[in-house]
Amino acid sequence: MSTVNAYAAQNERSALMPFNIERREVGPHDVQIDILYCGVCHSDIHQVRNEWGGSIFPMVPGHEIVGRIVKVGEQVTSFKVGELAGVGCFVDSCRTCPSCLAKEEQFCETGMVGTYNARDKEGAPTYGGYSTQIVTDEKYTLHVAESLDLKGVAPLLCAGITTYSPLRHWKIGKGHKVAIVGLGGLGHMGVKFAVSFGAEVTVLSTSAAKEKDALALGAHHFAVTKDEATMKNLAGTFDFILNTVSAPHDYNAYLNLLTVNGTMVVVGVPPEATPVHAFSLIMKRRSLAGSLIGGIEETQEMLDYCAAHNIVSDVEVIDATYINEAYERMLKADVRYRFVIDIASLK
Repeated sequence: MSTVNAYAAQNERSALMPFNIERREVGPHDVQIDILYCGVCHSDIHQVRNEWGGSIFPMVPGHEIVGRIVKVGEQVTSFKVGELAGVGCFVDSCRTCPSCLAKEEQFCETGMVGTYNARDKEGAPTYGGYSTQIVTDEKYTLHVAESLDLKGVAPLLCAGITTYSPLRHWKIGKGHKVAIVGLGGLGHMGVKFAVSFGAEVTVLSTSAAKEKDALALGAHHFAVTKDEATMKNLAGTFDFILNTVSAPHDYNAYLNLLTVNGTMVVVGVPPEATPVHAFSLIMKRRSLAGSLIGGIEETQEMLDYCAAHNIVSDVEVIDATYINEAYERMLKADVRYRFVIDIASLK
């Protein structure tokens, strides 16, 4: 065991503060990573504040991790000391269920082991990337290209794969008209990927102030959803809608923007159940679907694609000491578009 510096919440009402945690010794199939940057995901706030229930304290959040390997187990074959590596939303799964065998470990039938706020197979709590070091099984570790800015790579491990996966699953590309609902941490990555895949992309936002950013990110069009006339004019326009919004909103209004056989995929999680009228679906054979993240293989595919096409997240780098202020700003949507902790500030 080794003791490393971290930032943790002691309970659902406490601020995050410095805390020491124990990392396991490097096993035969493990890699030890000195963490360089860790992205800050909105789900970190939900779990720190126990808004989804079942939170385990003390909690060290963080599942958008990039760093450099400093030690490998004797049977590790995929990584070498000195290489860059990443760790995403989970660090293990059952490995034997149909989902795991299909390389979709995110849907593991016994439950994937979260990078933090979970328990490993020995029952010990997992701790995330708001820390200086992590030890992971090589099968759940990802290769990171030296060519990309690591600060912008970190959020790819969650925000990136969350948007990449549904766009790939529904085979979005040239000839598709795609709408991205919301321009936050998820939405801005959805724009980058959909544009890169060749789709005609429209950003739908409640804020007219985001038009300049949307177009700068590559979107071809922008529309303000508070404008009833605009929403009426867009009815039946899009083949595919990627809905990234976690605030309460009317799904029916967006479903009405789909073409015949169009699909809206939800990746945001509003706090309350959202009513959907059957007519929003059946009149034009529309589909409403959801998507989580990707498996390890698809996440590696995404990272390789980003390296080949020079795609990273737009980030604001912070010291660990700023994390509580960052949470408050995130709740006000005051970040463009992802906070990333410089882990050197923890050492």
